[in-house]
Amino acid sequence: MTTHYSVEDAVAIIRFDNPPVNGLSHAIRTDVQRGLRAAFEDANVRAVVLTGGGGSFSAGADISEFGTPKSGMEPSLGTLIAEMENAAKPVIAAIEGTCFGGGLELALGAHYRVAAPTSRLGLPEVTLGLVPGAGGTQRLPRVLDLATAAEMMSSGTPHTARHLASATGQRLIDRLVDHDVVVAAVRFAAEVAAVRPVPLIRDLLVPEGSADVLAAARQRAQRRSRGFHAPLAALDLVEKATTSSFEDGVAAERQTFLELVRGDESHALRHVFFAERLARKIPGVDGDAPTRPVDQVAVIGAGTMGGGIVMSFLDAGIPVTVLETSQEALDRGLATIRRNYQAQVDKGKLTSAIAENRLGMLATTLDYHDIAQCDLVVEAVFEDMDVKRSVFTRLDDVMKPGAILASNTSTLDVDAIAGLTSRPHDVVGMHFFSPANVMKLLEVVRGKKTADDVLVTAMQVGRRIGKTGVVSGVCDGFIGNRMLAKYRAAASQLLQEGATPAQIDSALEDFGFAMGPFRMADLAGNDIGWAVRKRRYAEDPDFPRDEIADALCEMGRFGQKTGSGWYDYQPGSREPKPSPAVDALLAAHSERKKAPSTELARDEIVRRLVFSLVDEGARILDEGIAVRASDIDVVYVSGYGFPRHRGGPMFYADTFGLDKVVEALREFTDGNREPAQLLKDLAAAGKTFNGS
Repeated sequence: MTTHYSVEDAVAIIRFDNPPVNGLSHAIRTDVQRGLRAAFEDANVRAVVLTGGGGSFSAGADISEFGTPKSGMEPSLGTLIAEMENAAKPVIAAIEGTCFGGGLELALGAHYRVAAPTSRLGLPEVTLGLVPGAGGTQRLPRVLDLATAAEMMSSGTPHTARHLASATGQRLIDRLVDHDVVVAAVRFAAEVAAVRPVPLIRDLLVPEGSADVLAAARQRAQRRSRGFHAPLAALDLVEKATTSSFEDGVAAERQTFLELVRGDESHALRHVFFAERLARKIPGVDGDAPTRPVDQVAVIGAGTMGGGIVMSFLDAGIPVTVLETSQEALDRGLATIRRNYQAQVDKGKLTSAIAENRLGMLATTLDYHDIAQCDLVVEAVFEDMDVKRSVFTRLDDVMKPGAILASNTSTLDVDAIAGLTSRPHDVVGMHFFSPANVMKLLEVVRGKKTADDVLVTAMQVGRRIGKTGVVSGVCDGFIGNRMLAKYRAAASQLLQEGATPAQIDSALEDFGFAMGPFRMADLAGNDIGWAVRKRRYAEDPDFPRDEIADALCEMGRFGQKTGSGWYDYQPGSREPKPSPAVDALLAAHSERKKAPSTELARDEIVRRLVFSLVDEGARILDEGIAVRASDIDVVYVSGYGFPRHRGGPMFYADTFGLDKVVEALREFTDGNREPAQLLKDLAAAGKTFNGS
């Protein structure tokens, strides 16, 4: 952590360097203040260039300081910005790489900004349940069109400097340069050194016509937020910039920031942020352990899951060979991949050239010998042990020594799969989530004999392709799907008590889930869960039957792909409509079972489903399947649509109170099933899953 000060052609250059993202820690703020004061007091210095080291301006505040004494120590970021704005000498921010949050606020406090076209600028504080706290909500609307500024703050979405510089009327980027940004900023400083008065963003007026723009932004934020308050708070402050003085707006922003930083939502989001980092660390395995090179990947199976996995690797620039059992299946899979890329091109997310470049890295084959030299092979065939056996037996025969053999199984025994080979140490589970090219979660399943370097490599590969990796032990369903089975069982029980799929889904979605359990099942395909249940019925005759879900599948109602599931769907539409056929199914089941219908409160629906996750999560943790409670939270936030601003099921239980969770679980089951022992022990000791 260092700050470098130098003078070149009467321009002071202050370069702060706090790897890996140049966080604006108290130490960095202190050093920057020292450098600014030195430059302002030096008669030989005519201007100042402020920049970050390591190819990045700054990703913002050092959030590890939140809630500590350092967060309130001077100089604050606001103090630094005030000193820059009030200086008689111009300050130029030289921006390359990331310029996020407090980093962008610092740049907005400078008098001018010079940026590389590919640098990325944003105010993503809402992703931590916050709003900018150093004037960002008041300055950005003064230099960008209101719609863009409002969207950047309410969604946290960054933009490239090239994109922002092309906006009509923008005053954010003063100069866009393709060459060395600092060199360009020093030259620019010489041009503006004598300009008086020094321009201040706070003196600019917000463009008129804001009401309609902000109303539209609020509608979008409300659809996205599902009870998450920070995005709407950010828009309230943007509105303040259009109706109040700059000083009043900054005061309101600071008050809102302080309220949010102490609130449950920000606490939860910061928990997830650090949990995702912690998930990379594997107890007992050196984080710097050697890894195996992965330069060429093979994927077995070109179906929906296989195609998504292929795209994940292609998107990361890793060549892939996909293998299928027939040319027809290959052609069908390749056509789907092409359509998916074309859809991205049509939406403006990719250029045609980039899409073709990615497709150019894809090879296809029907012959296992063509993939023999690949470094990693991911099996993505049907979820059936006999099918897996044929694949892994063949892979064992042809793959080069040291190749990693990964299974995308979602429930099957990875140790049994490894036992099909003569190299179980090379076998690992890599459970992707559908659609694999979109979903962030990757469960990396560690078998009993999986080598450490294979495990570390699988986690590293996950990061290369943009996934959030979590290590799981071997059990039926691993972390996520094992818990999901209990969640769905709780939902099924609610159906038997008279609730409808729409009532249950609505309650969970209002809580913040991306989808309720029945909408999610229709999207994934009800036949997938049915196949898993039938396997479990065969393995264990006493396994509880889900009579309603089984009957639904026997009717051929597999979800969106068949136009009917728990809901009905119009052709070409994903909008769920209540189904008379499902109503009749539920009524017949209720009549047959003589089940009394009860009116269930929305809060009870949420707690019964969420606490079913918590209870099973505690068992998974106690058995060592999950390394940490926070890993379970990451799995559910990244892979199952659990609301990020609730922190994950285990964190939510901590904040609710584990003693209350135990009491509620006993009430929900009428005392017929005791909560997990670990959960009871922690509750009795006054402890939590994620802390003391």
